[in-house]
Amino acid sequence: MTDFTMTHARHLYKPLLGTLLLLGAHPLLASERIDRQTETAIPRTGNLYGLGIGVLPATSGSDELRTMVLPVIQASFGDRFYINALRAGVWLLDSEDKRVRLGLSADARFGWEAEDGRRTKGMQDRDFAVDVGPTLRWQTDYGTLNAQWGFDATSASNGQSAQVQFVRALIRGQTLRLNGLVGVTWNNRKMNDYYFGVAPAEAAPGRPAYRAGSGTQLQAGINGAWSTGGRGSVLFGVMLNRLGGAQADSPIVETRIQPLAYAGYGWTF
Repeated sequence: MTDFTMTHARHLYKPLLGTLLLLGAHPLLASERIDRQTETAIPRTGNLYGLGIGVLPATSGSDELRTMVLPVIQASFGDRFYINALRAGVWLLDSEDKRVRLGLSADARFGWEAEDGRRTKGMQDRDFAVDVGPTLRWQTDYGTLNAQWGFDATSASNGQSAQVQFVRALIRGQTLRLNGLVGVTWNNRKMNDYYFGVAPAEAAPGRPAYRAGSGTQLQAGINGAWSTGGRGSVLFGVMLNRLGGAQADSPIVETRIQPLAYAGYGWTF
């Protein structure tokens, strides 16, 4: 599979956006209001700020876990700019009912320290990165479809990725709200090779040099918000990622299923 380019991305998004804008205005699909619960993968709780703990693999494909202190942020400014967890963005184009929106977003991508993994000791660390690119949200009567394409703006990998994700409300309560999601992510060769490849200089006994190609990975998970009364809420979630073949074949991978979990507390202002 060849890498996406900016030209290809523009050609894909223009006809897609036009079609979805028409669909979003269709009386059978349109609604008078946005579904705030599935507006984001984590159920919206107004403008909320707090702190939480995240648990994720120590290195790419590791069966060991590391914990991180993470900010808990859900904020929207003028219904145009937003920050949601590790993503910040702006909506640029909307359908009349705002069920179809196109914008730009920036997403954090964590790196890792080679000494934290059994199979990566002696390798170079992989750096933190920020992926930037267009994002599309289409809200339907069945759930919310998100699509995005991003490139590494920090030049850590110089790679690109594309993701499609579907979010559906599972529980809509006054105290507990729960969303389920499924998704698929495609990473190009540079992205996969940076995080899963082994350079010749990094090869060691039991860890041969490996050049990762492009490929896809699958995701499924749940995200919830539990109101504690007043302005406080507990946010939580669990996600499982199934690595694609180009990733799972890497000699540094110990398990193909990669979990991610988080819990945090925030206050609405």
